[in-house]
Amino acid sequence: MFEEQMTFEALRNWGDFRLEPYLHDKEERMAQLDYLLTGMMDWSYSQLASNLNTVIEDEKRIRFEVAVRAIQGGVPVQYALGHAAFYGREFNVDRRVLIPRPETEELVEWLLRDQPQTSQTVLDIGTGSGAIALTLALERPQWHVTASDISHDALTVAQENGQKFGVSVTYVESDLFANIQEQYDVIVSNPPYIPDSERDVMDDSVLVFEPAVALFADDAGLALYKAIAQDLLDHLKPKGVAYFEIGYLQGPALLGVFGELPNVTVELRQDMAGHDRMIKVTRK
Repeated sequence: MFEEQMTFEALRNWGDFRLEPYLHDKEERMAQLDYLLTGMMDWSYSQLASNLNTVIEDEKRIRFEVAVRAIQGGVPVQYALGHAAFYGREFNVDRRVLIPRPETEELVEWLLRDQPQTSQTVLDIGTGSGAIALTLALERPQWHVTASDISHDALTVAQENGQKFGVSVTYVESDLFANIQEQYDVIVSNPPYIPDSERDVMDDSVLVFEPAVALFADDAGLALYKAIAQDLLDHLKPKGVAYFEIGYLQGPALLGVFGELPNVTVELRQDMAGHDRMIKVTRK
């Protein structure tokens, strides 16, 4: 017996029914289902709306059903889909890497607007999926970008994304600066900065499925910033600039950490929600 053909609308309704016991908020359910369908089909939301009465092919239907069952088990929708949006591109993601967040796009936007388009050497510390490093290399092809991470698995994902986008980036497995020899015009990092004390208020899907090594840091979340600060000037050229994403409560402390370095200026910037989110350190 052949299975009955389903339209996108019927499949969407099926997904809504399956997720209702797990995601009680209707708006959130539909947002995840539409994100899944548009990502799977490489459509815009308007294209999805225009094709709700179109019959979905069996291969896509099965993929959608598998993904919905994964979401039922708590898997973040980006992992269920296999990729996540960042700066207008879809980056492959799985449990080896952190899901890129919109706040990190603001860090990238600040860096791109701030730096000249002339040739630059750039180091991304803790690259994960490669979202920052590869975006910079794609937006500024004349820049020479190095992507580093302590995790071999994460670097594998970053390299896969580099191949996907056809962009050339240097990859280095390194615990912060341990295997980094050069100096750079620009250093950027979104390091782990969540303190262990915040575990109790975090979503289970983050705690269970996203890599802890990419989330948590000791010393109230400041440990890696302090470690980076110790060696930063050894790897940042004179007149060089470093950009960091930070936790929304960490601004004052990190102004102090980086402000203690000689001959630097430090700037704190808020995200679109008005929270402290980024720090820039400029070497004089």
